[in-house]
Amino acid sequence: MLYTLKNRNFWIMILGDAFLLTASCFLAYYLRFDGDISSRELGNFANTVLWIVPLKLVCFYLFGLYRGMWRYTSIEDLKKLISACVTASVIIVLALLFTVRFAGFSRSVFMIDFFLSFLFLGGFRIGVRLYYRPVGANGRISFLRKRPDNLKKILIIGAGAAGEMLKREIDGNTNLHYDVVGFIDDDPYKLKKTIHGVLVLGRLNDIKKIVQTNRIDELIIAIPSASAIEMRQIVDICKGTGIPYKTVPGMGEIIDGRVSVSAVREVRYEDLIHREQSELRMDEIGDYLTGRIVMVSGGPGSIGSELCRQIAPFRPELLVMVDKNESGLYDTKIDLQAQFPYLRVETVLGSVQNKAVMERAFQAYNPQVLFHAAAYKHVPMMENHPWEAVFNNIVGTENLLDISAKNGLQRLVFVSTDKAVRPTSVMGASKRVCELLVHLYANKYNGRFMSVRFGNVVGSIGSVAPLFQRQIKMGGPVTVRDREVTRYFMSIHEAARLILQSGALGTGGEIFILKMGKPVRIIDMARDIIRLSGLRPDEDIEIKETGLLPGEKLYEELITEGEGIQETEHEEIMVLRGNNDISMKEINKHIKRLVKLAEAGDARGIKEELKEIVPEYRPYRASKDRGG
Repeated sequence: MLYTLKNRNFWIMILGDAFLLTASCFLAYYLRFDGDISSRELGNFANTVLWIVPLKLVCFYLFGLYRGMWRYTSIEDLKKLISACVTASVIIVLALLFTVRFAGFSRSVFMIDFFLSFLFLGGFRIGVRLYYRPVGANGRISFLRKRPDNLKKILIIGAGAAGEMLKREIDGNTNLHYDVVGFIDDDPYKLKKTIHGVLVLGRLNDIKKIVQTNRIDELIIAIPSASAIEMRQIVDICKGTGIPYKTVPGMGEIIDGRVSVSAVREVRYEDLIHREQSELRMDEIGDYLTGRIVMVSGGPGSIGSELCRQIAPFRPELLVMVDKNESGLYDTKIDLQAQFPYLRVETVLGSVQNKAVMERAFQAYNPQVLFHAAAYKHVPMMENHPWEAVFNNIVGTENLLDISAKNGLQRLVFVSTDKAVRPTSVMGASKRVCELLVHLYANKYNGRFMSVRFGNVVGSIGSVAPLFQRQIKMGGPVTVRDREVTRYFMSIHEAARLILQSGALGTGGEIFILKMGKPVRIIDMARDIIRLSGLRPDEDIEIKETGLLPGEKLYEELITEGEGIQETEHEEIMVLRGNNDISMKEINKHIKRLVKLAEAGDARGIKEELKEIVPEYRPYRASKDRGG
């Protein structure tokens, strides 16, 4: 309040409104009496304007009309102005009715005054916004300000909600040197219509001609709901123009439905494998996250950090990230606090292998929900260092399960992989052992512990997409293992969404399977990424086969025959409720032997022991396997 009263602009706005309100009141009398105002009516005007204007100013202040910045006047501000004008007019009419019963006053004067007040004050605010609005390259609003010379002419592809919001943000931000020349949309109803004064110039097939005619500098694709096939078609057309093109994020990445210019980015491979955005049951997820203390192991990792970002809007009481990556923890915490100022974030620097550190973390923060995403995931690395898969993946998971069970954790979600199905690698076998542990601990302690199994995540650490991009920047060749290799893919964002949803569905012991759609041939993926870079596969960039690495498969599976897969309430999630053939006592004996073999660095022995736990495991044998 005190700051507002000291603000010079506040008094300028008050004086401006006072003048306009006085003018509207006088003009109401002038219009009512056709310009012939009698001395009696002039007396009425003089006697009432002295209290009517201050009354209206108080109403406007109470409705928050002096808190906003007029250069950003919106529909919401005009709604507030209407409410304030209605309230003030009702008070004026009631005051005159109860004091003088309207004797000697013309009722129509006050009706005219209401409309003029709204018109004058609303016009004043819109005029301020128009003045500060960026000046377009086609000369719009140049009667107030000189048009900048360095505006970039852009064409927005998509005249829907995303395109409209993008145009509105560009209009409202004086720091953006963009001029939206037009829209492109294939909907015949929208053709030649305008959005915020800008015309829908044509359809997708007209882009090349429109770009040349209007000397467009850049294209922005604003169709976040486009399917993979539609996106490929749009990208091909954009490439044909020879000018830069970008896209707004998918709807899943847009928070609260807002499209930000800062979020506009280059088209990525994820856009070309776009899947229909899965619907989340927000109330179910909120039931177990809102107001809870949530811990995420592997918080700075690809999946872990995305989980943290998606957990934050549910407003947990506290978010605790666990990892042994010091820099990653620090950077992720800073990013989360910048993006979600209301979020309380704490970090635990330590490995899940260290049970004492994990026990102290549980004692310090008493988490109620745990997402366990910390793991070694590189197949070839774990083939060469199988003992690390034992220590980090198996022992680390057992530590967290044991501590969670003893501390009465409400819910634990273990992030697994499709490589756990009929594994051929140490990494896959270690993850399958973890799935078995989760099931056994859920049964023994009656806990809501569950696993979520899915395929490859585009853009994650270790994904082939970033590797291909680095190879392209170096001029090639792009290397693929085999022409027939296929993998399942989904975006990091979608994977994290479905992990959160699985956590709401689980009652304990399940393995949730995320529907991954159709597998993608890696060589086709390589070709797409080369084309996205503006180059031609096999001509500008060579594609070279290198052969499968130890532990790798030609194709991945999500389920093993006989696992008993079932549908769930969510169309994108399936569940396995099969029984294990191993007991807690047996698996503990095996893990103890695995630890001894790992401490001895016995790679062959580790693989043989893993096969005892996971009979379907078919280990890759290398000449450097020692012992056993």
